[in-house]
Amino acid sequence: MSVPARELYKVGNGPPSSEALCFFVYQNITATIKSGRRPALTKNFVLEYTPPAHKGKMEEKIQKLLPGVRKQESLARHTTFRIGGPARYFFTATNSDAIIRALDAAKKLRLSVFILSGGSNVVMSDDGFSGLVIQIRNSKFKIQNSKVYAEAGVPCASLVRSTIRKGLKGLEWAGGLPGSLGGAIRGNAGAFGGEIKDAIVSVKAIDGKGRARVFSKKQCKFSYRSSIFKEKRYIVLSAVLGFRKGDAKQLLGIARSHMLYRKERHPLEYPNAGSMFKNCDAKKLPVRWKKHFAKVIKTDPFPVIPTAAIIAAAGLKGLRVGNVQVSQKHPNYIVNLGKGRAKDVVRLVEKVKQKVKKKFGIVLEEEIQFV
Repeated sequence: MSVPARELYKVGNGPPSSEALCFFVYQNITATIKSGRRPALTKNFVLEYTPPAHKGKMEEKIQKLLPGVRKQESLARHTTFRIGGPARYFFTATNSDAIIRALDAAKKLRLSVFILSGGSNVVMSDDGFSGLVIQIRNSKFKIQNSKVYAEAGVPCASLVRSTIRKGLKGLEWAGGLPGSLGGAIRGNAGAFGGEIKDAIVSVKAIDGKGRARVFSKKQCKFSYRSSIFKEKRYIVLSAVLGFRKGDAKQLLGIARSHMLYRKERHPLEYPNAGSMFKNCDAKKLPVRWKKHFAKVIKTDPFPVIPTAAIIAAAGLKGLRVGNVQVSQKHPNYIVNLGKGRAKDVVRLVEKVKQKVKKKFGIVLEEEIQFV
């Protein structure tokens, strides 16, 4: 069964019905089941739908192709927001070969794929995910002189701690940064004026054709909270980072001050996904509001107005839908008060965006990924 182009969905949107199953197709290839050609992974991870294989047969095949895969795994357990239904199939990949093997299995079985890194910056659907979730847990790294060779699953906290001990300057700004290196690279994570791109030398990733490639820093196309990996949904495997020599004691002081700032200012006592919205580019602020927000403008890495200040000025602290709430402590965070649901997060995000736009003429852009 072929689906018209207008009905194609991207990875993470889920199937349009419980009777449909996603499988990958090459970009610009119009082959369908009817034509007899075999579709595969696309550059943009576009999906076409076809009736699923028999359940028992599918489970037998995936267990054979991917030993250790789990069925109906709660995604809430694997995200910092503690929200999300079950994944039809869930696989933890502890090395790059396992990641490639899982992707190959998904392609053969015509399963949609979602790559889960550290579990932050994502809101999983209450219905879960109907395909295969691949959890990245390749976490080896080594330090050689002023360079670090690290796999995508390395926790950012481990890299910060280890490089500082060696007196290497370049990640001290990331003290307290949640998540893994792969996720940080994908979204060009940043805080306190620093960004992960500043330390990147090269990145190894799987492109849309399933090829493992090495990307130079320029080829990564880093921008504010984005990269080629996010835009084209390439899968980060590992990276080489470069550092400068610094004073370990001074670097540790900077990292600890940032960790303390996060502890005091961020609602870490509640499950959350991290900053919900990107900060607002000061250049895009309507002229009539520039004076109002002049005192809160900061450089991160260019002049921005903290979204938390905008949401607070709109009087939205504490705004609640169901069991999710705009944090009183840091209003660019939405917190899970207990048994929160993704659909309530979506409603709350829309309310915040509508009210901010109505009051200030500012269009907020989500930093979080909804799946």
